[in-house]
Amino acid sequence: MQPEVDLVISGKYLVPGNGADTVFNTAVAVQGERIYEIGEDLERKYPEAQHLSSPYGLIMPGLVNAHSHAAMSCFRGLADDLPLMVWLQEHIFPVEAQLNSEMVFISTLLSTCEMIKSGTTTFNDMYLFAEDVARAVAQSGMRAWLGEVLYDFPSPNYGELENGFAYTENLFAAYADNPLIEITVNPHAVYTCSPELLQQTKRIAEQHDALYHIHLAENQDEVATCTERYGCSPVQHLHNLGVLDSQVVAAHCVMVNDQAIALLADNQVRVVHCPESNMKLASGTAPIPVMLEKGITVGLGTDGSASNNDVDMFGEMNTAAKIHKAVQLDPTAMNAAAVLHAATMGGAQLLGAGAEIGSLEVGKKADIIVLDMNQPHLTPLYNPLSHLVYAARGGDVVHSVINGKVVMENRKITTLDEEEIVAEMSSLGRHIRQIR
Repeated sequence: MQPEVDLVISGKYLVPGNGADTVFNTAVAVQGERIYEIGEDLERKYPEAQHLSSPYGLIMPGLVNAHSHAAMSCFRGLADDLPLMVWLQEHIFPVEAQLNSEMVFISTLLSTCEMIKSGTTTFNDMYLFAEDVARAVAQSGMRAWLGEVLYDFPSPNYGELENGFAYTENLFAAYADNPLIEITVNPHAVYTCSPELLQQTKRIAEQHDALYHIHLAENQDEVATCTERYGCSPVQHLHNLGVLDSQVVAAHCVMVNDQAIALLADNQVRVVHCPESNMKLASGTAPIPVMLEKGITVGLGTDGSASNNDVDMFGEMNTAAKIHKAVQLDPTAMNAAAVLHAATMGGAQLLGAGAEIGSLEVGKKADIIVLDMNQPHLTPLYNPLSHLVYAARGGDVVHSVINGKVVMENRKITTLDEEEIVAEMSSLGRHIRQIR
């Protein structure tokens, strides 16, 4: 008896994302939420299934944005060309104090539109009003790890810190069995969180076996502040507090010396590289090639649209591949394969989900994107993997499938009303301009 297959995705190229070579003229069959078969002539084999056929399509795993603040799309371009601490303390924190749940919901919907249309199928988010971030994620059909940011001062969402702990516990309860949303514990940073808060949030993460997502060693000011307060670097500070271990997802890690890198490696900390945000805020360049040599799991992230100013992971890959060549004066540093791995399987492993997503293999979740390679900037095509990093753009993605469901077909998002969201966001932008 012929098995019931729901969807067949066919194209000219298939990049599996597991280190295997590109496969030509092949297809992926999806049954439910998982990949059922990869091979030739699957359209003929499963005629009753829905077919996404792209004669010049490149089929690949969906991209994993390992560090984002999706709702910050409402601040895109609000305060550019400023140092991190000036940007954060004089511009972002004051306007964030005016946020409400509906603003976060609309802004997150906008980012999910942008991510779906540029090939991201999974993202790891840290922000305010996380219940509304989750509400937007559920509506979009995306896969996400997310949680409420916690810091010493009152939040515009939950108010005093004690309420933040209760809010986080409610998130865990609400999404305990959700197939697409995982809750994380998110202390903001060492300069906004007391030692006691860093330790308490770690206990919460341990209790729920959840990721501990934190900004770490992002720039020189953070290092100087930590050294002045605690007599050591941010990485050493977390280690001294007993917080540093394999649950920790550390975003940025720009200002880390050999000793700090050794601590990250020895404690199996996972690191998110955000090159475009770090460049724009002049924070520096994280020594990612050295971290990879030490065996550290590295994912790639866009950060928020207020400091990037987009959530296009193809652009992030392009930047990540080039910046290390310039810094090291070595054209072989961070080659295309290493960067693509960070944006797919590396991100999946960072989230503890490498067995389920990050590559196209039978039995894994069907998180799949298709690019149209029949375009001037992608012609001729000698090396598909290289083109994905150095030539492709987010706008080349034509189809997106998440957890077996088609969320974009021929550039049209099927789960959201993109036109309505853009209109609502334009109105919200006018409101933010007035309250700023």
